[in-house]
Order: sequence, then structure tokens, then C-alpha cells
Amino acid sequence: MLLVTGATGHVGRELVRELDERGADFRVLTRDAARAAGPPGRVVVGDLGAPATLAPALDGVERLFLLVPGIGLEHTEHAIAAARTAGVRQIVHLSSYAVLGDPVPAMGRWHRERERLIRAAGIPATFLRPCGFMTNAYDWLPTIREGNYVLDPTGPGRSAPIDPADIAAVAALALTEDGHQGREYLLTGGETFTVAEQVAILGAALGRAIEVRAVATPQEAVRFRYPQGAPPALAEALVEGLRLMRADTTGVRSDTVAELLGRAPRSFVDWCGRHADAYGRMLQA
Repeated sequence: MLLVTGATGHVGRELVRELDERGADFRVLTRDAARAAGPPGRVVVGDLGAPATLAPALDGVERLFLLVPGIGLEHTEHAIAAARTAGVRQIVHLSSYAVLGDPVPAMGRWHRERERLIRAAGIPATFLRPCGFMTNAYDWLPTIREGNYVLDPTGPGRSAPIDPADIAAVAALALTEDGHQGREYLLTGGETFTVAEQVAILGAALGRAIEVRAVATPQEAVRFRYPQGAPPALAEALVEGLRLMRADTTGVRSDTVAELLGRAPRSFVDWCGRHADAYGRMLQA
């Protein structure tokens, strides 16, 4: 039996689909059954912030997909404690490529500490370390809708965004096949881009030219990513991360997805083509 956390997010929904197609025996943990992405009968209500709800969810579970949002450690600690009590034999944890920085930036330090907690628990683990998601393009919706432009905080910096579906495919592999315990996988797309290049690709898929504007101040960059505001520690970490991304004009890229899945990672051109209709509808909403 497998348990999937974070099933309502971009990676989690794709993982549920992957596991369902594989005929895996799994259930989905959610705080709101109405929003759950799991098939009927496979949804269990629980909350990583409420330890008492985790024991029923983990009853009989051998492998856990752990996705913890935010910057704290409390949810990770609760999940680990419950997993140890339940006798979970493997944790597949969605971490971040930021743990590989030298020195490790703030965003990476939070993820690194979560990895340390999992290792210290003595449960065999697989760490997935993706770079930026292709779905981050949804963050551009408000300004495209407002004025047909995207704010660019990283200029010449390059990155190799990954389709969350590819992350999910790797996670499904690690959850359903042996040989992945103790492994750390850096997951990226196959090509590196600047923000301007990504915007041009999205615009071509939508049939419209989208303006790219340079971010004027760090505060503007934070507001663009978190329109409702961000805690000071998160805002500082974001500004630091964007500064490092601007300086990286090569971009982090790996062949891990192809090596594990036996196929090339999905391209950003393909992602934009598959989501153009939905993106267009969102622009009209």
C-alpha cells in the first residue's frame, strides 16, 4: 500500500494518474475530500499539521510519497513520526535542486533540513530534487491578463524547467519498483531557457506576442510571485534565489529523467501546446 500526500498539486495529481494507470494499491491523503485527486475509495482525510489524523491514513502503508509545502519543518516531523510508528519501509520525498548550492541558499537549507530529518529517522528514502516547474508559467497569468506582459526577474539567467508529469513519472517508478532506496535524483527538463525565451514559446502557443518587462526592484519580484504577500523569511529567500538564478547564465541540467524513464523529458514547447487551450480559458476568466 502506498500513501500520496500533496495530491491536489501539480505533481500530486499527475502522480495519482500514474499510479492509477499502473494498477498500484494506493490511497491519497487530503485535508478536503472534495478537492482530492484520488479515485473513489482511495481518499483518506488527514492533515500533516494534525498528527492524530495520520495514524489511520498510514495504517498498512509501506511506501510514502511526501510533499511538504511551505518553509517549516513541523509537517515533516509529524509525517516521519507517524511513518515510523506505522512501519513504513520507504519515503519518496519531493525536495529541491537548491540543496545542491554551494553555499546552499535559504530555500535549499529548508529542504536540506527536511532531508536530514528523514535520514535521521532511519527509514530508507529516495530524494527527488527538481528544478523549476513548467507550471510556474501559470504565475504569469495575472499580468498577461492585466496588460499582456510578464515581469522578468532573472534576465540572462537560464534554467531547465521540468514538466511536473515527468517528476510524477519518476516518483511512481521509485514507489513501485525496488532499487531506488538511498538514491538522490536531480530532475530537470532537457533544455535551458531564459524567462524571455519561455514567454516567447508560450506566446507562440497562444497565438499572441507577450511583452517581457524587467523587474525594477526586489520588492516587485516578490509581489509578482506572491501577490497576497509573503513572510519576511520567504521573501528574503526568494530574492536571494532570483539573484543566484540571474547569475547562472548556463543553467542546471541533468539527464536523470531520460536515464530513469528511457525517454527524453517532455519539452516546454510540448507543455505549452498541451495546455494552451486551458491557459487561454484562464486568461478569459
